[in-house]
Amino acid sequence: VDLYHGSLIRIAMMYVRDRNVAEEVVQEVWLGVIGGIERFEERCSLKTWIFRILAYTAKTRAKREGRTIPLTSIGYSEDSGEERAVEPDRFFDTGQRWPGHWVTAPASWEGIPESRLLAKESLSFVREAIAKLPQAQREVITLRDVEGWDSGEVCEFLHLSEANQRVLLHRARSKVRRALEDYLEGED
Repeated sequence: VDLYHGSLIRIAMMYVRDRNVAEEVVQEVWLGVIGGIERFEERCSLKTWIFRILAYTAKTRAKREGRTIPLTSIGYSEDSGEERAVEPDRFFDTGQRWPGHWVTAPASWEGIPESRLLAKESLSFVREAIAKLPQAQREVITLRDVEGWDSGEVCEFLHLSEANQRVLLHRARSKVRRALEDYLEGED
């Protein structure tokens, strides 16, 4: 419980937006673990098994709570049917001098004091940016970058291929970075 409880709460929050509901979900998970430990077959790690129980419980609870995902969150651009990690207008077109290169390079964060980047407000903004991501991207970036899981654990837990996990993580990181760039530029 000491090892996984905090992570379970944070991951439950990916599915249910209310902390009280997330805590109830985690209580249900621990009851499920206690009640089902004799059925644990060691086909995966204990950690993965516990977090799978969490995912099932949280998804079920989210449905009961009436939570739905709007079509705009699915993550496809209307033009190509494919989501882009970075907006196309940030690159030169094929008819220009350096096609495919950045029009302007992403802003460097080198001159920003570390204390500003680590400030509660900035961290809160990053959490909000992650919360606005489509569900699959939000799950992958939370598990990899917030919880520190390795890619194999994430793939096993979310039933993703390694390539799909990398794409989702790249898109999520790109969106969060872009949101943070906009946020930091707005403060100047």
